[in-house]
Amino acid sequence: MSTTTGYEYKPKSNAGRIANFVDTRVGMSGVVKEFGRKIFPDHWSFMFGEVALYSFVVLLISGTFLTFWFNPSTAAVTYDGSYVPMKGTEMSVAFASTLDISFDIRGGLLIRQIHHWAALMFMLAICIHMLRVFFTGAFRRPRELNWVVGCVLFVTGIMAGFTGYSLPDDVLSGNGLRIVDGIMVAVPLVGTYLSLFFFGGEFPGEHIISRLYSLHIMIIPAVLLLCVGLHMFMVVLHKHTQYPGPGRTNNNVVGFPVGPVYAAKAGGFFFIVFGIIAFLASTFTINAIWNYGPYDPSPVQAGTQPDWYVGFGDGALRLWPGVWPWSWEWQFGGTWVLNVLLPFALAGVLMGFLFTWPWIERWVTKDNRVHNILDRPRNAPFRTGAGVAGIIYYSVLMIAASSDLIATHFHVSLNDVAYVLRALFFLGPILGFEITRRICLSLQRKDRELVLHGIETGQVVQLPHGEFIEVHKPLDEYRRYKLVSFDSPDVIPARPNAKGKVTMLEKARGTLSKLFFTDRVLPVTPTELEEAHHEHNEAQRVEGASFDSPEVKG
Repeated sequence: MSTTTGYEYKPKSNAGRIANFVDTRVGMSGVVKEFGRKIFPDHWSFMFGEVALYSFVVLLISGTFLTFWFNPSTAAVTYDGSYVPMKGTEMSVAFASTLDISFDIRGGLLIRQIHHWAALMFMLAICIHMLRVFFTGAFRRPRELNWVVGCVLFVTGIMAGFTGYSLPDDVLSGNGLRIVDGIMVAVPLVGTYLSLFFFGGEFPGEHIISRLYSLHIMIIPAVLLLCVGLHMFMVVLHKHTQYPGPGRTNNNVVGFPVGPVYAAKAGGFFFIVFGIIAFLASTFTINAIWNYGPYDPSPVQAGTQPDWYVGFGDGALRLWPGVWPWSWEWQFGGTWVLNVLLPFALAGVLMGFLFTWPWIERWVTKDNRVHNILDRPRNAPFRTGAGVAGIIYYSVLMIAASSDLIATHFHVSLNDVAYVLRALFFLGPILGFEITRRICLSLQRKDRELVLHGIETGQVVQLPHGEFIEVHKPLDEYRRYKLVSFDSPDVIPARPNAKGKVTMLEKARGTLSKLFFTDRVLPVTPTELEEAHHEHNEAQRVEGASFDSPEVKG
C-alpha cells in the first residue's frame, strides 16, 4: 500500500502478501472497515431476520448437493432401486432419481430432509420478521423500498417452494401442477396459451419438470440472492431501527459493532440455526414421496396438501361457493371462469395491501417524517388491528386448504367445515381488528395510569390520623420513557387542494382518518407528569408516608 511519502507496506507472511495484492487491485479494505463499524441493535426480535438468512445459506448448500444427483426428466422407466415396495413400478426418471437420493445415495435422505426443513424455516422466519417490522412501524420512511424488497422475498420464497416440491413428480406435486394448470386456463384470452407454453403441451406435458428445475436452481435463487443483497445494502445504508429508551434518538443506534462482537455472535447463531434444522431433518420425516407414489393424472386423489405458506391459494379455491352466481362463467372474448379468478383475486387483495401499506399509512396519517425509533404495537392501535385482521384473513385461507383432512380426522361434515370457514373469512378479520384495537387502547390507558400514579406495591400504611393508604412506587426513568415516548395521531379531516376543492379521494382519506383515530389515548405530557409527581410527593410529605420510610420498606 503506497502513501504520499513513497513508502510501500510489504507484509511478511504469504497470506498478508496475497491480501495486500487483492486489496490494492480491488480496494475492499475500506468497505470492510466501514461495514465492521456498523452498529447492530442487541434485541432478540431482530434475530428472525438472521434466522431467515442462515436458513437461506443452508438451502443453497443442501440444494447444491441435490443438483448433482437429481435428474429432471419425465421419461418413463421401470424402478429397480433399493426401495422394495416399488420395484417393477413404472415411473418418471425424476421420481426414480428422487428415490435413489433417498435410499441409495449416502446421506441423501438427510440432505433432502435438511433442504425441505430449511425451506420451511426460511419462510417461517421471513413471515415473523415481516410481522415484527410491520407491528413496530419499521417500514416507514426511509425504509419503504426495503419493505417492498421483503415482500418480494416472501413471494419469491413461495415460488421457490412450489417449484421445489413439484420436482419429484409424485402424487403431491402432480396435484399441485394440476391446480396450476386449471388456474392458467381460466385466465381469459391467453390462458390456454400460457398453459401450453408452461407445460410444453397438454397437461402434464413433456418438459414441465425440466422447466421447473431450471427455475428452481437458477432463476429463483438468483432473484432471492439479489433481494437479500439489496436488503442488506439498505439496512447498512439506512442504519437499523431501535426501540425507544432514554438517550436514544433517530441518529443514535444502541448495540454492538459488526466486528468483532456481532460477527462472533452471528457465527455462533448460524450453527445454532443449522443444528436445529439438522435435528428436525434427522428426527421428523417430511415429504415422504415413497408413500405417495409416482404421479398418475387419471385418478382423483385427496388428502394431499401443499406446504403451509402456499396453502392460501388452494384454500381460496375451496372456500369459493360452487353454485350460481358465484360460479358464473362469463363469455366475453373468451370464457371468464369466475369461480377460479375471483378466489385468487381475494389472495391478490392481501398481497396488494402487503406491498402498498407504507404508502397507505402515510396517506392516511400525512406523516412524511423520517422514523428510526420503533413503535410499541399497542401505541399504534390502527396498524396493529389491521395486522391482526390480515393474519386472520391469511390463516383462514391456509386452514381451508386442509378442510378435507379436518372433516375426516374430526368426523365432521365437510360442508359444515366450509360454512364455518366462510363465516370466519368475512367476520374474523373485522372482529380481530376491533378487538385488537380496543385491547391496544386499554393497554395505553394502563400505561398512562402507571406513569402518573406509579406501581401498586400492595403495602398499606396507616397515617397518624387513622387513614389507610397504599404506597405507590414511582417508575424508573427507563420504563417511564418507554411508556410516554410515542405519537398519537389525531384525526386529520379532509382538506381542500390548491384549487380549493375537496376531492373524492381526499374525502375517503378523511373518513378513514376519522374511523381509525377518533378513539385515541394521548401520551403523558411533561406538565402532567410534573404535576402528578408534585401531588404524590406533597401527599407523602403531609401525610407522613414515604416509599423509603422504614414501615414501607419492611
